[in-house]
Amino acid sequence: MKMGVKDVLNRIRLFFIPYLIVLSACLVVKLLFTREEIYFTVNSYYTRAADQFFRYFTNFGDGLLTVTIAVVLALFYNYRKAFLLITSYGVTSILAQILKHFFDAPRPKLFFADELTRIHFVDDMFVPSLHSFPSGHSVTAFSTAVVLTYFCRQRAWGLVFLVIAVVTGYSRMYLSAHFFEDVVAGSIIGVIVTAFWLSWLDSKPFLHGHKWQQSAIKKRA
Repeated sequence: MKMGVKDVLNRIRLFFIPYLIVLSACLVVKLLFTREEIYFTVNSYYTRAADQFFRYFTNFGDGLLTVTIAVVLALFYNYRKAFLLITSYGVTSILAQILKHFFDAPRPKLFFADELTRIHFVDDMFVPSLHSFPSGHSVTAFSTAVVLTYFCRQRAWGLVFLVIAVVTGYSRMYLSAHFFEDVVAGSIIGVIVTAFWLSWLDSKPFLHGHKWQQSAIKKRA
């Protein structure tokens, strides 16, 4: 099954086209406003309800959730889908970690160390100080969204997955874990690298063999 990146992007177009619109808007915001202006604008809008909401919603970018989804796919759908998801997560996560340690950028807590009294932090939330760029949660959320959209026969689910990924990215800023730039870069890595990875890996003949179309439950049955 020969597949190019254009084929993948066409398959996820109801995710990718709206994503490009959102990304373009983000780039305009970055051109018009400074890092500090964007950060303190986001940080100034908070409520107790939002604190609780984003505290848990941010877990959509946690690798543990992606691994759990991959296990469910392996159990009930097929090994191919599970393999594509878990390897996409692995490749993008490794790249994100390499970039994090290469740039070694300070997170808001350290960057604004002299202005902490101005910052709203969610109670009892641990906020790291280093390795800010890019946002790993954003990388994972957008990568997972791309793969799940790629799997869905009803492509409109791509819009749902996009919204989840965008809100996850916003949660990283709301929780003062990352800057706007970290989240935007994380989304680009998650989308583009995953699209290229899927186009390469899913073209491999072995993934379309009979065994890879089985699941653990089907095999037992």
